[in-house]
Amino acid sequence: MKRFDVLVVGAGPAGLAAAHAAMTHGAQVGIVDDNPLAGGQIWRGGADIQPDQRGQRLWNELRDSRRMIFLPQTRVLYSPQPGHLQVQTPEASAALHYNKLILATGARERLLPFPGWTLPGVTGAGGLQALSKGGYPLQGKRVVVAGSGPLLLAAAATLRSKGAHIVAIVEQAATPALLRFGIGLLATPSKITQALHLGTQLRGVPYLRNSYVLSAHGDGTLQSVQIQRTGVPEVETLQCDYLACGYGLLPNVELAQALGCATASHNGQTVVKVGDMQRTTVPDIYCAGEGTGVGGVDLALAEGHIAGLAASGHANEAQEAMGRRAHWRKFADRLARAFALRSELRTLAGDDTIVCRCEDVCHGDLRTHTGWRSAKLQTRCGMGPCQGRICGGATEVLYGWRPDAVRLPISPARIASMIE
Repeated sequence: MKRFDVLVVGAGPAGLAAAHAAMTHGAQVGIVDDNPLAGGQIWRGGADIQPDQRGQRLWNELRDSRRMIFLPQTRVLYSPQPGHLQVQTPEASAALHYNKLILATGARERLLPFPGWTLPGVTGAGGLQALSKGGYPLQGKRVVVAGSGPLLLAAAATLRSKGAHIVAIVEQAATPALLRFGIGLLATPSKITQALHLGTQLRGVPYLRNSYVLSAHGDGTLQSVQIQRTGVPEVETLQCDYLACGYGLLPNVELAQALGCATASHNGQTVVKVGDMQRTTVPDIYCAGEGTGVGGVDLALAEGHIAGLAASGHANEAQEAMGRRAHWRKFADRLARAFALRSELRTLAGDDTIVCRCEDVCHGDLRTHTGWRSAKLQTRCGMGPCQGRICGGATEVLYGWRPDAVRLPISPARIASMIE
């Protein structure tokens, strides 16, 4: 059994900031992540090779310290007792002991069902971006990037840099909301710089505001998508090889829920409930980053730093980071307001449109149920390998349901890992 003063789950910006703050104040720190490299989704491919120098500094100093142990390709399965986590690697399982635990489990992409969304060639926007960073060939491929939020711009820029032809970016948010969000960027000059940089990278790419994907079509694989532009009566067809479609992010709260941490609703999302020092409702467990609400890398870094200081017994040094956190929380609120989902997205799925891809459960099988539990018991919705992580976000938008429990283990596990 490995023992740590502070154990951090998640090696993205929040997790690295938390681990760094605790490590520099003398704590013996462990970082658990299911990816082979540190960095999370934002600094994917390794924090030390990112243009963002904050990632380079955090990881280089952690890596060079004798007070930090990185446990890559390691998944948390369950907590057999307070202060312990049972984890699994590709080769073995292990028990980790901690005095303080910091959850920095990030967020995942929200996917919504529409006719044709299960065709080969339809992916998440962030999903295709991640594949391209991993070497997936896109040279010369025609890609429509659709959904909502700034992630669309970042994904499109990455795909274009890999040789893809971006047919269009289809943003569902209305033009007035986007204009208000743009004016609000005056409060965050660094975001204006990022936006201008993305604008340069995407020069010439059509940006279709106030528009959304109606359906995807193809003979066995994607060939075209139909989009609706508000104020234009005709449906527009775009020929493409890929549709990268995502509607923002959803906090990963399953581990926190499994550990008994209370959640709350914020900006229409289920988030882990924390106090001023990022403490959850469970003693000795903290949460930082997207798990407490989607807000981007700057908010994640501030929250992670606060959690690391608090967990290592130096909460009195968190004043500066608390100011940064308050600043970026306002940005997160403006982000949520600008890119709130339009009501039309709830009406796209037909009765034969699959909602739960793991169990092939269609909208027509679900829409008559009154809640998540009823639908789960009678249709197996949410009982497949993803355990509702994908369809749970969709059913929340379509029907207002939220998964009411987390089944253990929270990650797929080998039998041997459970009985060792």
